Amino acid sequence: MSKVASEGKQTTRRFLGEEHQIFRQAFKKFLEKEAVPYIDQWEEDRLVPLTFWKKLGEQGFLCPWADERYGGLNADFGYSVVMTEELVNIGIGQSAAIGLHNDIIMPYIQNYGNEEQKSRWIPGAVSGEIMSAVAMTEPGTGSDLAAIKTTAVRQGDYFVLNGEKTFISNGILANLIIVAVKTDQKAVPGHKGISLIVVEEGTPGFKRGKKLNKIGMHAQDTAELIFEDALVPVENLLGEENKGFYYLMEKLQQERLMISITALNSAKRILDITLNYVKERKVFGKPVGSFQNTQFKLAELATEIKIGQTFLDDLIVKHIAKENVVTEVSMSKWWITELAKKAANECLQLHGGYGYMEEYEIARWYRDVAVMSIYAGTNEIMKSIIAGKLGI
Repeated sequence: MSKVASEGKQTTRRFLGEEHQIFRQAFKKFLEKEAVPYIDQWEEDRLVPLTFWKKLGEQGFLCPWADERYGGLNADFGYSVVMTEELVNIGIGQSAAIGLHNDIIMPYIQNYGNEEQKSRWIPGAVSGEIMSAVAMTEPGTGSDLAAIKTTAVRQGDYFVLNGEKTFISNGILANLIIVAVKTDQKAVPGHKGISLIVVEEGTPGFKRGKKLNKIGMHAQDTAELIFEDALVPVENLLGEENKGFYYLMEKLQQERLMISITALNSAKRILDITLNYVKERKVFGKPVGSFQNTQFKLAELATEIKIGQTFLDDLIVKHIAKENVVTEVSMSKWWITELAKKAANECLQLHGGYGYMEEYEIARWYRDVAVMSIYAGTNEIMKSIIAGKLGI
C-alpha cells in the first residue's frame, strides 16, 4: 500500500506501492526537465520530436511492462497509471502519445506476436528507436470497423496492401504501424475477414499523406496513410489471418480504460487550475471564488471527480486482475469523458474572457478534451454496448 497525493490529502490506492512512487518521482523529474520547457513549441510544431522519444527510451519510460530480455522492467499496469497522471499534470496528457505507444499499440505485439516478431520489434520500442501507430480508421469508416476497405492480397511471400487510413495518431513520425486490413473480402459478416499486418517504414508502396490540422491535441501528430500496392512480407502478419477483429476487440478494454484515466485526471487538472484562478481573480472587488455560483459549480465538479476516481480505481484493480470489465469500462469511458468536457466548459466560463486566451492553460484543455468522447469508440457506441449487456 502507498499514500499518494490527491486534492491535498493522502489517500490509499490499492494498486500502487512504494516502487510506483519512486518511479513517479523519477518520471516527474524527467518531465520537468525534458518536457515542460518545450510544450508550447511542440504545440506549435504539431508534434513531439524524436529526440524526446529517444530520451524517454534511455530513461526506461517506454514500454516498462516489457520483459527484461527485451530491455523492459517487467512493470505492472500501475506504472502506466502513474505515467498518465504525470503527463496530465504538466498539461499535455495524451498529446505526447506515450500512453498510445506503451499501453495501446505495443501490447498487440506482446500478446499476438510470435517470438521472432517480439524480438524484432519490442527492444526498439523500449529503447526509443521505434515509435508505433495503429491504423484502423478510414475516410469512410470510423466506429464500423467491419466496413474497412483497405485490402491485403497474398502474393507469394508478400501481402499487397491497397487502401487509405486517416486520423492516425503518430502517423507522421511512426516507423512501425499495425494496419487493419481485409484479407478475406468475401467473409460474411465482414469482420471475420480482418487481419492485422505490421508495416515498417521504408515499405515499398507505403507513403504518408498530409499532416492533419486538429482543433486540439496539437502536440500529437496525426496523419493520413496511403498504401498503393505496398509490399509487406508475410512474416509481418500479426497473429492468425482473419482474426484481427477479435484481437482489436480484446484490446479495446485497456484502450478505453486508458482514455478514462486520462479524462479523469484532465478533469482534476482543470479543477485545480480553476480553483487557483478563482481565488486570485477579483471582480466587483471580491475574489471570483467568493460568489455562490462559483462555489456550487466547483463543489459539484469536485464531487463528481471524486465519484469517478473511486469507480475508476476499482476498475483498474479488476483490470490488473485480468477480470472482464468491458461493460464497466464502457460506462467509465462515456461518463468520465463527458465529465472532462463538462469541467472544461464550466471552468473556462469561470475564467471569463481570460479563459479564451491562449496564454491560459484552460484554453488548451477546452480543445484537448473534446475528442475523448469520440475516439476508441464514440460515447454513443459505449451506450450501445451497455444497453446490449442490459439485454435491450
